[in-house]
Order: sequence, then structure tokens, then C-alpha cells
Amino acid sequence: MSDVVTPPVLVQREGAVGIVTLNRPDRRNALDLAMRAAIASAFTDLQADAGVKAIVVTGGDAVFAAGADLNLLVDKGSQQVADIDLGRYWAPVAGSRKPVIAAVSGFALGAGCELALMCDFIVADPSARFGQPELAVGIMPGAGGTQRLVRTLGKQVASLMLLTGEQITGERAFALGLVAELAGDGQALARAIELARKAARMPPKAVEATRRVLRQGADLPLEAALALENREFLLLFDTADKTEGMRAFLDKRKPDFTGT
Repeated sequence: MSDVVTPPVLVQREGAVGIVTLNRPDRRNALDLAMRAAIASAFTDLQADAGVKAIVVTGGDAVFAAGADLNLLVDKGSQQVADIDLGRYWAPVAGSRKPVIAAVSGFALGAGCELALMCDFIVADPSARFGQPELAVGIMPGAGGTQRLVRTLGKQVASLMLLTGEQITGERAFALGLVAELAGDGQALARAIELARKAARMPPKAVEATRRVLRQGADLPLEAALALENREFLLLFDTADKTEGMRAFLDKRKPDFTGT
């Protein structure tokens, strides 16, 4: 009888919400190449599924992801790591056309923290611990950790986390704005799914436009960002969902958005 192979990532669909669960609990969801490839594949499949409108990524109740699997990197030089092209595994997450919510319990460290930061927002519970400890093993974050942290937390806290490896708790992450919502003990995933369902009910074109403006506008001068927002705002007036949404509000009924 052959051994059962445990998939590194589990994918399920609950209505319009796709749920991606990192599934390497014996290694605290350390991100090896198999798991990274499985995450990329899961996100690619969910992007192609017209019935899925929002995505939640979680590591389960005990840990989100404790970082990269160093067995992958310890004996490699710079050209060998460049040849692996780790960025291609993250592209389907960072470039998702659908809202992505991270549900974090336990450690989200190193590449695990970077994965959470790629999402539109993070829901955590008090057990969450966020950190970027890469300097302690002789490297630095390489999947956006420095840049997303400094843009979210500012130079002071980002520098503290990056230069000392200091972790911050779920409560402090919420107070600082790294976490969008602090759920009750063990409730991060349930709350993330609840919020994903709300996002999934929104008109898809307006969701995509809002996410584009949030992502592209953040690094533009204010006037350019406002012009980008105004362009996307005006384009939505040519959508059927705009008329349906406004008519439903005036008629005091729930809208039936079609994505057109």
C-alpha cells in the first residue's frame, strides 16, 4: 500500500469565496518550492473560476507561515537563487484581480509575513505574530517585505522589525494599521471568510477599479492619484452594475450585480 501524499496546499470553495490553506503543519508551513508552486497554482485556478469573487489565504488555527524553508536556499549562490525566480511563484497572489484577504493566526514570519502583506488586507487574532527575521540568517526580505512594511507602518516600526527581527503581536499590528481587523481568539479565518463574502457581493468592475486605484495611486503624487481615481470613477458610469446598484438603492431592494 503506497503512502498517502499530503498536498502542500488545500483549496476549497464556499459559495463565491475561495479558501487557500497552507498545509505543511509539521514544518510550521515553511515555504518550500512545492508549497510556493501549489499556492501559485491555486490562485491561478481561482482566478479562472468565474464563480469565485474573493479569496482567503490562511495557514490554519496554529500558524500562518513561519517563513521560507531554508533547506531551499542554504547552499545556493546569487545566480542559482535568481534562476529559481522566486517572484514568479508570488505573481498570481500579488497580481490577483480578485480581492485577497489573509487570515492570520500564529506566526507570520519572513516569507509568511510577506505573503500576508501581498493581500488586500489582513484579519488576525491575538495569537498572531508578525516579523521579518531574515537578517538573522544573513539575508534580507526579497518578496516585498521592506517596501510593503515601510509603506504600511512607516520608517520607524518597519526599521525596528527589519533591523532587529523584533516581532509584533496581533494587537500591536492592529493598533499600527498592519492588520485591518483583530478577531477574537481563533476567529481570524471565520471573520476573514465573512468579510470575503461581503467583498464578493460587490460589483466586480467597481471592485477591480477600486483595487487598481489603491495599488497604483499609493506611489503617485496626490494630483496624479486623484486624476487616476476620477478616470476610474467616470468609467464606472458606463457599466450596467452602476445603474443596477443605484436603482436597487432607490427601490429599497438588494442589487443583482452581473459584472457588466
